[in-house]
Amino acid sequence: MKANKAELNKIPRSLSKQARRKQLIEATIQCIADKGLSGTTMADVTQRAGLSLGIVNLHFQSKEKLLIETLNFISDEYTSGLNKIFNNQRLNTEQKILAHINFDFSREIIDRNKLAVWFAFWGETKSRPAYFSICASYIMEIANNLTNLFALLKQQGDYTEVDPELVCTCYTALSDGLWLDLLITPKGLKPAQAQSIAMHYLATQFPNHFKTQTGS
Repeated sequence: MKANKAELNKIPRSLSKQARRKQLIEATIQCIADKGLSGTTMADVTQRAGLSLGIVNLHFQSKEKLLIETLNFISDEYTSGLNKIFNNQRLNTEQKILAHINFDFSREIIDRNKLAVWFAFWGETKSRPAYFSICASYIMEIANNLTNLFALLKQQGDYTEVDPELVCTCYTALSDGLWLDLLITPKGLKPAQAQSIAMHYLATQFPNHFKTQTGS
């Protein structure tokens, strides 16, 4: 998804409305990653996308609407990927949890531009009700699905001491922290190491299903 300005300029001018909006949102993601939410302007986005200011105004009317659509875009992309896992009838409970962890630390998700955008929006949720609403909605959906998987695995493995809601809370906090480390210290923590840390935690809760791994 990390298209640079030259690549964006190669996109045909005859794009559909949906494709044009996506082009502008992808340019916005890059701008936010570089300049933050407050530092990003409509002019920055149009320059990055290689379009006129009139085009972005036509599709989004204001910077705030563009930012909200950008947040919706990345949250929908994340939840859509996870829902494919949760709804995959060919996977058993253990496989769905493993697929979730793999997805959380996949190249698609830990893209540094996207991580920067996630944290930029999360940092504004307290003062921006619209951001809070979007983030709270997808977080609740994912937490419910993941908690249900942990509850199923608890039952299947007879893990009587496990609290599925607590495991979900701990895993979510851990993965968020690992994402932040990957964003801030990209030359320190590696994706494989981050994933191994997450798996190590799950192995402490479900030792008969998950094993600790060594990151590389």
